[in-house]
Amino acid sequence: MNLEPDLLTFNNGSTVDAGSWSRRRRELADTIIPHEYGGMPPEPEKVDVIRRSRGNIRDWPGIQHLTYEVRTQFSGGKELSLTLSLWIPFGDGPFPVLLDFDGCWRYFSDDVVQAVLARGNIAASVDRTEAAADNKDEYRNTGLYRLFPDAEFGVCPAWAWAVHRCVDALITLPNVRANAIAITGHSRGGKTALLAGATDERIAITNPNNSGIGGAGLNRLKMDGSEVVASFFRSGNIFWFGKKYAAHKNRDAELPYDNHYLHALVAPRGLLLTEAYEDHSANPAGTYAAARSAQKVYYLLGKPDAIGWAYRESGHAHRPEDYAALLDFMDRHLHGRELKRDFQRNLYPVLEDLLHPPESNPSSNS
Repeated sequence: MNLEPDLLTFNNGSTVDAGSWSRRRRELADTIIPHEYGGMPPEPEKVDVIRRSRGNIRDWPGIQHLTYEVRTQFSGGKELSLTLSLWIPFGDGPFPVLLDFDGCWRYFSDDVVQAVLARGNIAASVDRTEAAADNKDEYRNTGLYRLFPDAEFGVCPAWAWAVHRCVDALITLPNVRANAIAITGHSRGGKTALLAGATDERIAITNPNNSGIGGAGLNRLKMDGSEVVASFFRSGNIFWFGKKYAAHKNRDAELPYDNHYLHALVAPRGLLLTEAYEDHSANPAGTYAAARSAQKVYYLLGKPDAIGWAYRESGHAHRPEDYAALLDFMDRHLHGRELKRDFQRNLYPVLEDLLHPPESNPSSNS
């Protein structure tokens, strides 16, 4: 599918090939990240990883539970700490990691954690709101904004920054396979997941769940009831984004990008979109169209199977079947396990006249 602006056409009108993709990737990032999100917070000068507790879980034989302080330090003595919890499976590591950063909502239940461990993965959790409160009236008095009171970045970038700092910590731990870290988040956490994966190439698999507009959905292609820029004003959540994006209230089609840019920024690393057909506000059809558009980038880079989607019935939630789809995707791409699941099923017949499957280019495969 060719969505506008086209992913494989430079801003000057020339065509992108595999050799010039890194330059186009920078162009995409420089277009969408400052405009939609107000840029990203600065990286700290130092990150210390301090183990605060370690113990076994009585009802889970062989499973260890560890808690770490991830202490970030900036110039001028500024500090901010995050609390990272890990559950380590029985056996010899190192292991892949599934990091869920919706600790403020507790979708990452005991049952989900046990499912993660049963597949031979570390389960990791953090409360992203330690980096910025999810409160339109108070966020400026919390987290990163205390350190940078004049910051123009929205709260989604602050939350994505927290994800990146957890990756900083994880890659230092001996039980962790540093090249096998997957991240997931739901709704506003899904918007954060896609932004975090798009801006950190250390993340092996990115999984936004029901993320909607400002996440995996499209502003230009919407279902009835889908979010638009104006929706965030009505809900009071426009503070998640940057001022330039907010200025496009009622002018979605005039944005100089669409969010298929973020899908492409993840390429060629793993990207799984989990959605619900009845979750109309999250624009599952727009997410599908964006993923299909980004497929041509994955083909160009020789990784056609690294992007996928898993849709279920029902509505807006982070359900066990969403986590199960991600664990299947991790099985295939991080564990090398064979499974029959099709992550690239054709969906939405109403869109098929717009969708054109990318043709594999054998010369670009590697």
